[in-house]
Amino acid sequence: MQILVIGAGVSGAAAAGLAARVGDTVSVYDANPGAGSENFASDVLVTTGAWSPDLLDGADVVVASPGVPEGAQPLLDAIQHEIPVWSEIEYASRFLHAPMVAVTGTNGKTTVTALIAEMANAGGLRTIAAGNIGVALSQVADEDWDLVVVEVSSFQLRFIDEFHPSVAVILNVADDHLDWHGTFEKYAAAKARIFENMNEAETLIFDLDDPGASSLAQESATQQLGVSGTWLPESGFGVDGTNLVLGDSVFSPAERNVQDPAYLLDLCAAGAAARTSGVSAPAVADVVRSFVPGRHRREMVLTQDGVTWINDSKATNPHAALAAIGAYRSVVLIAGGRNKDLDITPLATAPSVKQLIALGETAGELLATRSSGVMVETMEEAVLAAAFAAESGDVVLLAPGCTSFDMFSDYQARGDAFRDLVNEKVRL
Repeated sequence: MQILVIGAGVSGAAAAGLAARVGDTVSVYDANPGAGSENFASDVLVTTGAWSPDLLDGADVVVASPGVPEGAQPLLDAIQHEIPVWSEIEYASRFLHAPMVAVTGTNGKTTVTALIAEMANAGGLRTIAAGNIGVALSQVADEDWDLVVVEVSSFQLRFIDEFHPSVAVILNVADDHLDWHGTFEKYAAAKARIFENMNEAETLIFDLDDPGASSLAQESATQQLGVSGTWLPESGFGVDGTNLVLGDSVFSPAERNVQDPAYLLDLCAAGAAARTSGVSAPAVADVVRSFVPGRHRREMVLTQDGVTWINDSKATNPHAALAAIGAYRSVVLIAGGRNKDLDITPLATAPSVKQLIALGETAGELLATRSSGVMVETMEEAVLAAAFAAESGDVVLLAPGCTSFDMFSDYQARGDAFRDLVNEKVRL
């Protein structure tokens, strides 16, 4: 089979590498003239610069990297020429020999993917976490695994055909990536493709408290297992009073490191997926007891003089930012950045926001909906303004609700800058 890979980044290079290993012929196109061929074998033709439909000649399949919008000319031309367009996960999944758990959602999918893989490994299953989590599925698809856990984005799901998990997880579905999909309906439809090829013997796990996830679940022909981070549903995966319940395992607050409903939901979804995949209860319990949220995900930076400083730079959309804001009673909020055609104004008017410090391209948009607030130009100014505004009992929360690309290379760099400045300018 002759493959044309669109995009010479990590996913594209992984797809090309897999093609070479399985005996497919592969060529690569990237619009960036600076995209080099150093990540590809010497016999792989890498074309950059202006697109030409002639590059489709002889191609049996076009494999699209996640960053390539569905309206990109190479994909439109491929569809016009009736050449199948697959995402990298679609291509890679055809070479899997192990059961697959697929996880998607507007927020939380990286945490849940990592949790499921950790639980499965703790239970003695040789497991890898791949996909949108950082390791392209094509890098590991043809290796020997007992279970593969794949984080899948709407971009990746948009171009599937036979992609078929045995267990799927939809955490939440809210406005995001409208700059890529165009409308919320198209975004949600892409998310729904996660269970498109699943049957009534397979399981879809979803958050009962999220309207978007619950709505999509109704369209599924699978077995449905609803979970909650705030109450105990019939499935047995949820919260009973202050206890976390995962089937027949119960965890008191003293047995776990998190109390936040968002993270309790993550543990419920991961535990349900792991148990459904055959992981033992003791293995799941071991991971629950040791779980600590990753960096830039409501990461506690400092508690001083009654003020807690929280880094949630990973909150790159309003849904994630509002979830973080709602977890605290009195918030000095640092928000703003580059918008993704989303309505960010609810951040400014959230009930628990005591003071708003706005920065980045959307600062004016945020402040226009609030009678008071502070506009700053740098993260240092934001930290200093927050230190001036915060009083004992407040939480200073970096929850931007936007991407970082107007000021930083990525959300990690933004979170690192915040944490470093808090330690330099605030810590006594």
